[in-house]
Amino acid sequence: MGFLTGKTAIITGAGRAVLKDGSCGSIGYGIATAYAKEGANLVITGRNVKKLEAAKQELESLYGIKVLTVQADVCAGGNNEATVANVVKQAVDTFGGIQVLINNAQASASGVPLAEHTTEQFDLALYSGLYAAFYYMKACYPYLAKTKGSVINFASGAGLFGNFGQCAYAAAKEGIRGLTRVAATEWGRDHINVNIVCPLAMTSELEHFKANYPDAYNATLKGVPMGRFGDPEKDIGRVCVFLGSEDAKYMSGETLTLQGGSGQRP
Repeated sequence: MGFLTGKTAIITGAGRAVLKDGSCGSIGYGIATAYAKEGANLVITGRNVKKLEAAKQELESLYGIKVLTVQADVCAGGNNEATVANVVKQAVDTFGGIQVLINNAQASASGVPLAEHTTEQFDLALYSGLYAAFYYMKACYPYLAKTKGSVINFASGAGLFGNFGQCAYAAAKEGIRGLTRVAATEWGRDHINVNIVCPLAMTSELEHFKANYPDAYNATLKGVPMGRFGDPEKDIGRVCVFLGSEDAKYMSGETLTLQGGSGQRP
């Protein structure tokens, strides 16, 4: 029995992804694994049904929890509020309530300079990230108020430090940070805590980048004082477990930078 047993968490963008060594290969799946190990039942969303079903099969078989998978995509031109409302309704119908919302999903066109960015590329980042967080937070609010729950949103050093070629991604992530701080102020009376994580983790995408661009990978790694990228489950997922637990209930409106000592701020 873990200390999240009996709780239900919605995690967006949590389809199964693994590295070559078999460890978690995405932040969403790393979080889902960390929560499953602590006994939480999960509602995981994403665009790829095959990855969602693979995650469900593995997490249920290894950890004895229940996983509800819902294909969902917040995008420009989509019926987004209805899409999110469906996820939340299925979560409540299946598990009776919601204790934790984790807005992890995000898509973007990286490496495109601002002057060359298209409206479609900008919309991709804003809808999948900022609008998705907004819709999920609104839809989950009544249930989080009942359970005195927690919201964990995701931002990025790309927004904190203005990384080259990341204008849409940075705009979405900084918008999410602003949204989080407002929610922390407005929802404190409901005993809902709302925080931000800015991660730097070894994902399957980064593993692919390392194989194809080793010099660029090593140059990035040199900027991390701890000399490694974070583990999606052990370094990112475990902090999210803390943020969704009673131990973190007095923390709200904060940005936690999980980047191995890089990205320090005053």
